[in-house]
Amino acid sequence: MKNNIDIKKLAKETFELEAENVLALSERLSDDFVMVVQAIVNLNGRVIITGIGKSAIIAQKIVATLNSTGTPAIFMHAADAIHGDLGVIQKNDLIIAISKSGNTPEIKVLVPFLKQTNNTLVAIVGNTNSYLAEQADYILDTTITREACPNNLAPTTSTTVQLAMGDALAVCLQSVRQFSDQDFAKYHPGGALGKQLYLRVGDLSDNHGLPLVTPHTGIRDVLISITTFRLGATVVIDEQHILGIITDGDIRRMLEKYEDVSKLQAKDIMSAHPKLIERSELAVNALHVMRQNSISQLVVINEGNYAGIIHIQDILKEGII
Repeated sequence: MKNNIDIKKLAKETFELEAENVLALSERLSDDFVMVVQAIVNLNGRVIITGIGKSAIIAQKIVATLNSTGTPAIFMHAADAIHGDLGVIQKNDLIIAISKSGNTPEIKVLVPFLKQTNNTLVAIVGNTNSYLAEQADYILDTTITREACPNNLAPTTSTTVQLAMGDALAVCLQSVRQFSDQDFAKYHPGGALGKQLYLRVGDLSDNHGLPLVTPHTGIRDVLISITTFRLGATVVIDEQHILGIITDGDIRRMLEKYEDVSKLQAKDIMSAHPKLIERSELAVNALHVMRQNSISQLVVINEGNYAGIIHIQDILKEGII
């Protein structure tokens, strides 16, 4: 390795330095943080977050996190703000400006315009003696000991700490608002995460029909039922009561156990007391039950009545895992 650099040692030092500075945030957490959370909760407008350079990228991430957890937020680039983007700020909005030094030229130009709007100004800043800190209504201190960059120049530790402060804001706001998993699902309808939060068992099982046989159904008709519905199983029903399930695995075990299967009936080979799940349950919960019991199908019920079968392949096709 060039210059005999110990890569693992350098990476470990980076992790330790950034973790140390993130943990130090808790020691400098002031009442300003509480007041910012309260101000946002009581806000009639939106949270406008601005920054320049790498701080602008962190601002965008915090905006995305706030929006996804129930707090309306908009990103405004500090350099673009004075060229027309200030128009996004409305009278009831709260503004958060992110800067390591708090003294960058763009921030110095922007802040006076922000003060003219009479909106609450919050500074996420790494220098509490800076111009931005002096002008802000509330200060969230993100001072660091040094950047992880070997030259102490590239924003590394500073942006990690800024992001952590933004996450803390989002988490506290989420808790204060009692933002539930169902609320979260409304903001994440697409992708695997969204489907875990809203896709129900019935959404998948209702497409399959109702494979079923009686306890006295012969093996030939059992096989036809399993094959017709292509779910690898059929349910044994007696006067609306679910007695058991017959799967492909039960058929294989039957063939291993019996030489002559011509006189066998469904009740002779079924697995009694199958695992049941309500059609109103989340599909991801069905997946958990299948994994815990090492099975591929669950019998679906609706208020105690047989309502179909859900197969693990149904869940896999939806990309939930």
